[in-house]
Amino acid sequence: MLNQERLDPKQLVFTGTASHRGRTVAVCPQNSVLRHLCYGRVRLDTTLSTTAFETGGRETALLCMRGACRVSVGSTGYDIGLYDAIYIPRGSFVEVTTRGEVDLVEIAAEVTGDYPLQVIRYTELAKDPKLKFTAGGAATTRDLNIVIGDNVRAGRILAGFTRSQPGNWTSWPPHEHGAMLEEVYVYFDMPPPAFGIQMVYTQPGEPELAAVVRDGDAVLMPAGYHPNVAAPGHSINFIWMMAAHREVEDRQFGVVNVQPGFDKSGSGLEASRK
Repeated sequence: MLNQERLDPKQLVFTGTASHRGRTVAVCPQNSVLRHLCYGRVRLDTTLSTTAFETGGRETALLCMRGACRVSVGSTGYDIGLYDAIYIPRGSFVEVTTRGEVDLVEIAAEVTGDYPLQVIRYTELAKDPKLKFTAGGAATTRDLNIVIGDNVRAGRILAGFTRSQPGNWTSWPPHEHGAMLEEVYVYFDMPPPAFGIQMVYTQPGEPELAAVVRDGDAVLMPAGYHPNVAAPGHSINFIWMMAAHREVEDRQFGVVNVQPGFDKSGSGLEASRK
């Protein structure tokens, strides 16, 4: 049992976060229980093809989940395609433009350090078995992609995406990392009638959250175990993003506490630590 105050389930779910065109910041410390992590969305098409913003004090990553675009930071432009990402330092002016359509997930957190701009190509990271691997076993198999991990110099943020096999559990065995990292799951590529069940709990016998989740929903995990399961015949797919509490020091993927009783065969994330 974790030594944690119970979470308020009403503060953990944000619905329909991918439904707006333009740039929208859906979750941040100012409107949630999170201390550091910000989640936003940039959705552009031919009717609204450009947007611009400043990162301010936040390091920011943009992860492309559909389409393609050009991301200009200052006077330099970078072409970003499906599942590519770009890490943008704090204090930057950013412009995003597309000739067709693009759906970017924005991950950000306030930092005090300075880290360089970096472009992450999915075709390259997919060759690295520490960054792209299959985890789990029977009924828990999923494809895990670490896009912003130890391949990127950063202060707080980590991000990637997971796709389950139809009807399978993910984030299994149940694990938590609340002392080091807060997290958000955002569900994608789950067209109706697909859905999943997301749990978040600090006390296994009394879950704070057991909610139906659908495409575009976001669930916050400031603490607690957080397993989920897909509906039979459908996958549960989610972008996961984390922010370290202690800058740099706590920015470690795969360092987790597995729920006692489910800890006999490891965390399922061992490949990321090799």
